[in-house]
Amino acid sequence: MNTDTTPGISLTTKAWVSLVLMAIVMGLLIFVPAGTTNYWQAWVFLAVFFLAGALHTGYAIRHDPALLKRRMSGGPTAEKEMAQKIIMLFATIGFIGMLLLPALDRRFGWSAGVPVVLVIAGDLLIAVGFYMISFVFRANSFAAATIQVEEGQKVITTGPYAIVRHPMYSGALLYCIGIPLALGSYWGFAPLAMMFGFIIWRLFDEERLLRKNLPGYAEYCAKVKWRLVPGVF
Repeated sequence: MNTDTTPGISLTTKAWVSLVLMAIVMGLLIFVPAGTTNYWQAWVFLAVFFLAGALHTGYAIRHDPALLKRRMSGGPTAEKEMAQKIIMLFATIGFIGMLLLPALDRRFGWSAGVPVVLVIAGDLLIAVGFYMISFVFRANSFAAATIQVEEGQKVITTGPYAIVRHPMYSGALLYCIGIPLALGSYWGFAPLAMMFGFIIWRLFDEERLLRKNLPGYAEYCAKVKWRLVPGVF
């Protein structure tokens, strides 16, 4: 039976199916351009990435179905403002590029590759990035995949939000830095550099909207000065 606190079968099924489909798509984006499945770095990367995704999904299903529902709607088409549609379009292209370029590097041998110790470090960065995001989910049930202010939403000032204004982006950037290393190719940093500019644009645009529509957010910004990395930015 559906309640306000228990996700319906359709929402739960949709969440798991979406995760499986994403795994399949990402696998195809890597192994088809690579021209081989003999690519251990990719297998380890996918295992780490989707184990973390499964843990997040399982947590949301059991403890915060409202968060799960908000996280299920994302991407360029889900955004309401044109600027955010553009940002998310290029961010999506950049993420795809971070998978494609290392795969092509694996196929054509553009570079000497990444040492094993750095590949492992990349997988650890992915795990730590997802771990940081898990703290965000526990602190903020309104952590939607789109930029919006919902009825009843309040400024969150505790947990990771007491350190930086956008801890989810901090975690996401950490695992994005780990992806090229985990896939064994420095070429993946090229689209990441492009993505970083759009992420900064998204941050400033999000803050503009929250200052305007979320009571107390301007005061919060005055208290917490750093956006992504304490002492840096």
